[in-house]
Amino acid sequence: MAYKSMYKYELAAAAGVSPRTFAAWLRPHRKQLRKMGVCDTAKVLPPVAVKYLCEIFVIETEES
Repeated sequence: MAYKSMYKYELAAAAGVSPRTFAAWLRPHRKQLRKMGVCDTAKVLPPVAVKYLCEIFVIETEES
């Protein structure tokens, strides 16, 4: 399955939460996301980060 880059707000919507709640969910995963090249203020998540977050939070996106 190929994942695409997504805005954080899009992934939050797919998870059924607000962007603010989604940001809180991301806090414990900061180090792992930084290793993937995602800074805290990034608005767009690369495919590798989208895949990681979908697996961690069991998020179904249109691509999955």
